[in-house]
Amino acid sequence: MREIPISKQAEYSKSFQSDRANLIAANASFHNGLLAAATDYRETSKLPQTFSIDLKQGDITNQRQSGRCWIFSALNTFRYEIIRKYNLKSFELSQNYLFFYDKLEKSNFFLESILATTEEPVDGRLISFLYSDPLGDGGQWDMLANLVVKYGVVPISEYPDSENAKNSRWMDEYLTSKLREDATELRNAALNGESEDMLSQMKDGMMSEIYRILAISLGEPPKVFDLTLRSKDDNVIQEFGITPVEFFEKYVGIDLKNRVSLINAPDRPFDSMYTVKYLGNVIEGSPVSYLNLDIDIIKNAAVAQLKDGFPVWFGSDCRKFLARKEGVFDRKSLDMEGLLNTTYKFKKADRLKYYDSAMNHAMVITGVNFDKEGKPDRWKIENSWGEDVGVKGYYVASDSWFDEFVYQVVVDKKYLDEEVIKLFDKKMTELEPWDPMGSLAMCHEVTI
Repeated sequence: MREIPISKQAEYSKSFQSDRANLIAANASFHNGLLAAATDYRETSKLPQTFSIDLKQGDITNQRQSGRCWIFSALNTFRYEIIRKYNLKSFELSQNYLFFYDKLEKSNFFLESILATTEEPVDGRLISFLYSDPLGDGGQWDMLANLVVKYGVVPISEYPDSENAKNSRWMDEYLTSKLREDATELRNAALNGESEDMLSQMKDGMMSEIYRILAISLGEPPKVFDLTLRSKDDNVIQEFGITPVEFFEKYVGIDLKNRVSLINAPDRPFDSMYTVKYLGNVIEGSPVSYLNLDIDIIKNAAVAQLKDGFPVWFGSDCRKFLARKEGVFDRKSLDMEGLLNTTYKFKKADRLKYYDSAMNHAMVITGVNFDKEGKPDRWKIENSWGEDVGVKGYYVASDSWFDEFVYQVVVDKKYLDEEVIKLFDKKMTELEPWDPMGSLAMCHEVTI
């Protein structure tokens, strides 16, 4: 291996100092940070917050210091149905409710995964991966759907956020330590020849303790509740003793079996089905599944759903080329190449293959603008970071940014061609647990 000679560093410094643009860029970045210094006002002005299709949502939500974006964005698509059907000014569903049950189900999923991998070496990559993050805050659409089918949803008034939901770091820390201890005890018992019945009894006791920790941290979820809705024209709807599952079926009414995940991962074959090993929460639920398609097919499906009046859940790399204050996702608007006097040459496939990019945030598409040829040129994004960032919580993404950094979109099957729908019958290829297509489930607290 070769060192960096002091003499070479002197040459680097002389080259840096000789270019006036470098000194200006350094001054701007030092005082304002890279993102603000790289933001190009000329380009951001080309992406106004006006759209050909603009679905009106309720108040902006805020996931705070947690990695619950996948829950927030999904529930924001669900609440749209309630707001639209019942003419409400705004409405919010309890993210804390699904958060509780996701943590409970993930704990069971992790313990069962450890029991299923006792032949794997402790220092091998699989066991190391499973132990590294057994119940991160993140998740995938199919995991969300499994929770809703089993547990339903409730209004936020019935189960508001606890402080441990708003800032999940310490709850996650102590739950993770307990789960690692439990998993090791189960693994050792299995290796020592304990019976299936004994292992089951041991795990049941562990899950009872996990439930207790969650109930202390998040509160115990309601099993039934009373409902009162008041419309903008003062019509009142009341219902008494409704269960969360009944509430979802009656008031949201989305057929989750028809909502499918489309991904754009050009580092692997298109028109193919994929899943990710050891990615899940509800063991008896449907597996996480993706259909890998060309980006234009995905965009056409998203446009069709928006035209029909329904928002679109999607997963992307939100860390790439975000002008935060202006609320713009766009490579030209955040001219990091101009500021740093460099170029970033990776294509989308290379970013995935060499770990430069992955799905790390889920949001909702609520609008799209068409150019004079009728093609999308910008997309309206509803985020869950509160009203103090972006434009009152909303963002605009250029169509070119969508091409490069959107990896997943969930739509109703009816917005796909019959030939595409047939592809869902293909056998799924299993991706490794650490694949970028599973990375959204690894999210923890978000810093905005």
